[in-house]
Amino acid sequence: MKKPSFIIGKKQIVLAGMTLMLGIAVYANYAVTSSGGEIKVTDKIQKPTVEYGEAELVSADKNTEDYFARARLDRMNARDEAKETLKTIINGGDATEEEKDVAAKEAAAMTGLMESESKIESLVKAAGFTDCVCYLDGDNANIVVKAGDEGLIASEAAAIKDILLSEVSIPNENIRIFDVT
Repeated sequence: MKKPSFIIGKKQIVLAGMTLMLGIAVYANYAVTSSGGEIKVTDKIQKPTVEYGEAELVSADKNTEDYFARARLDRMNARDEAKETLKTIINGGDATEEEKDVAAKEAAAMTGLMESESKIESLVKAAGFTDCVCYLDGDNANIVVKAGDEGLIASEAAAIKDILLSEVSIPNENIRIFDVT
């Protein structure tokens, strides 16, 4: 009689691998069926949710007729002063070419912001609000609207935010909407 050899061949390795895979499949099936048919999740990925209508609403009781006229006048005066300063830098004799280029870019950016403010104000008024003043400053936007006696509701704030974001690109956390009744 021949003594059995303990040399492991290819067939034995394949057989052992398939047996191991079958064992894993049986265990996975048991784990799923014993937990009510659901696969257990150990770590859930939390994705920050951003609500579209999320905005900071602030109410203020002011003389609304004077407020909007005064706000536009103050904004116009501040912008005129800034334009005059930039014009002085651009036309000044002791400014370098680089300083003049920077001042020209700032003037162009200011003009773009002024046009965007005007468009946003017109669109908000077209949406049914009596009056509106928009302040844009880099990555910040403040919009003041004249709301009815009941104040500004979330759907109106979402509509205003939609108008703003269609015109400029500003992070949600930097948008503030104020209502003046």
